[in-house]
Amino acid sequence: MYIIIGSIAILLGTCLLFFMYKEAFRNHVSEIELKFPNFPQSFDGMRIFFISDLHFRIIDTEIISQVKGKVDLVIIGGDMLERKVPFSNIEKNLELLRTLGPIHFVWGNNDYEGDFRRLDATLLEKGVQILDNTAITYENNEEKVVLLGVDDVGCERDRLDLALQDSDEGFRILISHNPSIVEQIQDENNISLVLSGHTHGGQIRVFGYGISEIGGLKKRNNTTLFISNGYGTTGLTLRLGARAETHLITLRSN
Repeated sequence: MYIIIGSIAILLGTCLLFFMYKEAFRNHVSEIELKFPNFPQSFDGMRIFFISDLHFRIIDTEIISQVKGKVDLVIIGGDMLERKVPFSNIEKNLELLRTLGPIHFVWGNNDYEGDFRRLDATLLEKGVQILDNTAITYENNEEKVVLLGVDDVGCERDRLDLALQDSDEGFRILISHNPSIVEQIQDENNISLVLSGHTHGGQIRVFGYGISEIGGLKKRNNTTLFISNGYGTTGLTLRLGARAETHLITLRSN
């Protein structure tokens, strides 16, 4: 009897591990539409492909095919790298993302585990706009969408004040690998949207509980915070209850 129960337990455990491994390599594009009363009319319908926490993964061509031709700009929310990630992965991912549109990047904590100087050089070589406590402005008919980016909060490299100094007035989107940046935002900063990753949605959630909250939309005063579960994994190549995801975000004026 005990042998039978033990065999069933081993079988169920093996099936669960196989499922969790498969979940870690899911290819999912979450399409969301966000409306803001202050979003510029001339940019209405602007589309952002947001991907974060790639780690060891190479982007599947299925995802590229699904969003190609639908993207105005690409944002990488950090953690393209970690210790032992081959640079061939980095170069392949950047080549794939370049087919979608101009790329913007912020640093994540795991990026500093590897050869971050080589990563910096590779990003510049591929024409990627690195937002390291800086900002870039897109302007149309005298209306502006401003992308601000901060270096990693966890590594204490973030300087939101410098990014704000570098920023024009306009609809402000802040990209930060670590969502805890929202604790620094003041109403007078006029940051309408924050895009983040880092948490992996907890990566492994049991009965709805994990070491971090599940990704999604949150509201903090006048700022909308969007947290991605991320595309890759770190530590264990397993996921449960926090699916791997990328995002096609459409911004609308309400």
